[in-house]
Amino acid sequence: MMTMTRERFEHLADAYGGDLRRWPEAEREAGRALAAADPSAATVLFEADALDALLDAAPRLAASHALREQVIADAAGAGLGRRRRGAIGVLTWLSGAGWAAAACAGVAFGVVLTGQMTADIRADTVLYQAALSGADDTEVLGG
Repeated sequence: MMTMTRERFEHLADAYGGDLRRWPEAEREAGRALAAADPSAATVLFEADALDALLDAAPRLAASHALREQVIADAAGAGLGRRRRGAIGVLTWLSGAGWAAAACAGVAFGVVLTGQMTADIRADTVLYQAALSGADDTEVLGG
């Protein structure tokens, strides 16, 4: 059996209520053990059970068929739900074009920057070699 933290216990009670049979099966036994060992955890279950009772007693309202049809008609009138197959919207094109432009700019910047860095390294190498005086054998062979 896994142990349960108080925080996890409270989270499960908030999510699934005070009836442990509604909790995920893997969590039930640890929840029972914590409720039995900790009176304040039992209080959390009692409060969650009271909230469950209030929610179960609340009237269940259902939208009428006329209201449902009116909402669907209003959505269709506003252009919601209309989608042409095979057609790509303007926003889709613009967002794709934006990503493509950003990618191209990144590549161009990288090429220019790399070229500049390569030129700087070559110039430094040439200047270093020009600054060297002729090496004698002791410098090359050591000794």
